[in-house]
Amino acid sequence: MMTLLRWALNAVALMLVPELVSSIHVSSYTAALIAAIIIGLLNALVRPILIVLTLPITALTLGFFILVINALLFWLASELVGGFQVGGFWSAMWGALVYSLLTWLVSLALGEKPSQRSSGPRL
Repeated sequence: MMTLLRWALNAVALMLVPELVSSIHVSSYTAALIAAIIIGLLNALVRPILIVLTLPITALTLGFFILVINALLFWLASELVGGFQVGGFWSAMWGALVYSLLTWLVSLALGEKPSQRSSGPRL
């Protein structure tokens, strides 16, 4: 039940992102729900692989390359979900940062500790 609540609140968070980043558009709550689950799946399945593959450049940039990975996954989610559009890489970068902050606030509001989160968004 908590997972469904977190998913719904993350979709609400995704609906708020276009209010702060003008070149991101979410057409409906359904699109936001689908995008939230796709982002969660990408973060659970693809992100760890990308982090391992880019470990040398991540180390050279003192971890900042993970922001690029997050932006690319956010952008990829927009390509996979109709009704969720990201205008470009920099829009994806800012959108991923805003979405990450909002989902962190959702976790905080639900009283979850970072170790209690399952495969939810880590953008």
